Amino acid sequence: MRRVRVRGPSMAPTLKDGDIVVVFGRAPRPGDVVLVTWGHRPGQLSVKRAVRPDGGGWHVEGDNRFGSTDSRELGPANVEAVVRWRLWPNPRRL
Repeated sequence: MRRVRVRGPSMAPTLKDGDIVVVFGRAPRPGDVVLVTWGHRPGQLSVKRAVRPDGGGWHVEGDNRFGSTDSRELGPANVEAVVRWRLWPNPRRL
């Protein structure tokens, strides 16, 4: 379990820039919001929505189609954890 701060508009309206979420290491399901890494961008973490398994990784997309760089450009992502809660602002389960 760890806390992660969301940066950028890619998950709006579900999550916004500055939101703090809690992630858990567990197997994702399609539709889950997930924390991912990219083979082409070492060290970069992103929060996206899992769409489907894809070639050993996951096809993930941001909820804001016009403000997201995701699997449509970067290919499959490695899912590190699943987002379960937004802590701040307005705490709630995702």
